[in-house]
Amino acid sequence: MTAILAGAALALAGCADGGSQTAAPLDLAKAPEYSGTLSILTKFGGDPLEPYFEDLAAGYKKLHPDVSFELIQETDQSIKDKTKTLTASQALPDIYFTWAGNWANNFIDGGLAADLTPAIAPGTEWGNNFGESALKAFEKDGKYFAVPLYNNGKFMGYNQRIFKELGLTPPTTFEELMSSCSVLKAAGYEPIAFGNKDGWPALHYLQQLFAYEVPAQVLEADFNPGTAKLEDAGYLKAMKQFTALVNACTGSGKDSNGVLYTTAQQALAQGKAGMYYQEILEFDTTSSDKSPLRKDGLGIFKLPAASDAKGDTKAIEGSPEGYIINAKSRNAALAADFMKFATSTLNAAKLSAPPYGQPSAVKGAVSEQNSTSPVIEGINQVNEASNAIIWLDSVTVPEVADAWLAGGEALIAGTQSPEQVLASVRSASSAAR
Repeated sequence: MTAILAGAALALAGCADGGSQTAAPLDLAKAPEYSGTLSILTKFGGDPLEPYFEDLAAGYKKLHPDVSFELIQETDQSIKDKTKTLTASQALPDIYFTWAGNWANNFIDGGLAADLTPAIAPGTEWGNNFGESALKAFEKDGKYFAVPLYNNGKFMGYNQRIFKELGLTPPTTFEELMSSCSVLKAAGYEPIAFGNKDGWPALHYLQQLFAYEVPAQVLEADFNPGTAKLEDAGYLKAMKQFTALVNACTGSGKDSNGVLYTTAQQALAQGKAGMYYQEILEFDTTSSDKSPLRKDGLGIFKLPAASDAKGDTKAIEGSPEGYIINAKSRNAALAADFMKFATSTLNAAKLSAPPYGQPSAVKGAVSEQNSTSPVIEGINQVNEASNAIIWLDSVTVPEVADAWLAGGEALIAGTQSPEQVLASVRSASSAAR
């Protein structure tokens, strides 16, 4: 992720004066011309997600026959390089995917994100369809720059049959989690399936543990190189917890940097592992109709905090993911109309239902009628959380995110201590000021 952010930043720096080029508000007072081609870069490549935007495009075309579509469908991993390439070549499509945090801010500051405030801000007709926290994830300086498509959060998924078989209950403290790992390992199961070949899975563990161990105000200040000190002892404690978990609870241990996260996902799906740390967006994939886990039962719980944690133990890592309308698009008004169609009650319900299982950010879209129990439970917990902590690899600047990425890999491999990792991150943060 950080490689693409760095590439985007370089491309955006080519703007006239190199400073912020925030776009003017998108004028939606004039009705769009229902003709031409809309280009869309999605993060829905591959099964089972790919048909969703294809069906959306077909449904919109039935209403407006003169509108055609160019869909660029990428996966969670490939979209980073694709976005980098399109940005550098000044060929970003009319609508494109974004994460919240520094990732989105690169495009906002570069003038490539249309200001949607008049259309989607809280209190507007369209904006009232979304939870306010989802809208605020893409807010900057009081303006709103993206359409939140679905909510997300990170939870430990577990095999209910295995837990019942071994007399285990979802742990409520980090200490209980480590104890559960011992029971699972003794019974011949991989306690926690883990693959970090892509780098970001380690950061997801670290960010949640940081939220538990570092006071919220300190953590927030440390994300910004201009205010960062990175001196709180909670960082070291969280990294030591993560290292202990990798060594005691994962089957791959120090070799986890060579294992794909999808391999870990399948270990839980096939009943070989007791637990797997996953996003809500993965629930229906991990527990698909054909997987043994569907029969065994997927349960979820928050990654538990240590009993003496000094941070916000009610916070959950995760944030909505959304779509930006290109401020330089000649079809911006048409793009906004399409995104209204995409976030209609009907299409939001389809998105939330299997096989997609992507819990829509539209209020009331996730229900017992269209979503599985784990998805409903996860979204309810996200909505009730004291705070949503944005992913560590997108909440801060690329240089710092790169340092955390390398640090997570080093902690797993045992080549650096928590103290050494934190020193590297401090150095990167200082250099980024």
